Amino acid sequence: MTQSFRCLRLTLCAVLALLSGAISVSAQQSLPPQWAASVEFFGNHRYQELSIQIQGNQLHGLFGQDALTGTLNGDQVHFVSKDKQGQTYDVVAKLSGETLSGELTITDTAKPPVVGKHAFSAYAITQRPAGPPRTVDFQPTHYVNQFSADIPAVFTIWPGDTIHTTTVDSGGVDEHGVTRALYGNPQTGPFYVGGAHAGDVLAIHIKRLRLNRDYADSLDSIASRVKDTNLAVTAKDLGHNLRWHLDLQHNVATPENATGHLKNFSIPLRPMLGCIAVAPAFGFAPFSTGDAGRYGGNMDYNGVVEGSTVYLNVTQPGALLYLGDGHAAMGDGETTEWALETSMDVEFTVEVLPNKFIATPRVESKDSIAAMGLAGSIDDAAKMATSGIVQWLAQDYNLTPSESALVLGSMAEYTISEVPDRNAGVVVRLRKDLLEKIPKTSAVKK
Repeated sequence: MTQSFRCLRLTLCAVLALLSGAISVSAQQSLPPQWAASVEFFGNHRYQELSIQIQGNQLHGLFGQDALTGTLNGDQVHFVSKDKQGQTYDVVAKLSGETLSGELTITDTAKPPVVGKHAFSAYAITQRPAGPPRTVDFQPTHYVNQFSADIPAVFTIWPGDTIHTTTVDSGGVDEHGVTRALYGNPQTGPFYVGGAHAGDVLAIHIKRLRLNRDYADSLDSIASRVKDTNLAVTAKDLGHNLRWHLDLQHNVATPENATGHLKNFSIPLRPMLGCIAVAPAFGFAPFSTGDAGRYGGNMDYNGVVEGSTVYLNVTQPGALLYLGDGHAAMGDGETTEWALETSMDVEFTVEVLPNKFIATPRVESKDSIAAMGLAGSIDDAAKMATSGIVQWLAQDYNLTPSESALVLGSMAEYTISEVPDRNAGVVVRLRKDLLEKIPKTSAVKK
């Protein structure tokens, strides 16, 4: 090899090395800034937000609420974070497209050193599109039967976006009469809500609820919680399936093939959603879509109609919003165990209320505010609902307990919203027109 050829070769190698470095730096600079991270603790996944900024190959940002520093070398990510309790989190992971996978080592130096190693993974969060809020038509391809943080999000939405989607009925049947999912209130979602963090409140504004088929299924049952021994004997043979015809043109429902006293019976249609939920917090097992609690769920409150807003605490990154269990109409309590179960077209938007805590799910309409209690007995549910509405009056109207007592005693309306499920539901409602003379406060109380 001649000297000139050797020099040329070395020059080309140097150029290629520089180009390779430039490409590597460019790839590093395109590292997505927002991630949803998961750490596995003995089979349980704890989800945290991960924010990463990169300068050259140096990383900085936040792991949860704690600062991180680290490096990116090729596809190898390494960062370290320390929390307020003195625990150090050391992550080594491999970057593949928009996913990270590796290991997290926790070292607790506040005691004799304790070291734990756990599987780590993360996926990049879709960034908010430029421009005004979107209108999105989301057509589900599958439905789920749990409220869980472990179910991958089907779509990322942002506050202000208008989402149009569909739900199947409680038996998993869609608007075409096709069974698409397992019975038991299968849900559409979950939707990842961009900008929703643990410690926020998610407001779900229901813009439109439309029935999309001409029938609903129900039972002739009476729930056990509202039967005494005499009624239990009288009603022992109930529990038969029956179908209602939904006359969308005249906005009424009639029981099909009804004879005798009910042959001319009809009720007005009033579409509602039985289920709206966010994922429960870390440490809780997934909940069945037949259950309800502070996360929302199968609340079955017939005030969740078009034009209403449901408020829920966010306990997971992105909230993970579920909805389903449409009804054409339902009496207070859902005493038949199935109301008029049907599929639905749903249109909604979301809003994130940062750094706010509510004691129990809330529902607001143009006419009223309402707090919901969900507990193992009607008594306990009533206590929870009362506590929730008193908190609302303190947060938004700055009322003292004494003042709240006067308001409740003079105008509160209590409704038994749900009786057949494991948790009973009680709702306490206050009319807005009677609250108008009380000045509202902008201060937010925890």
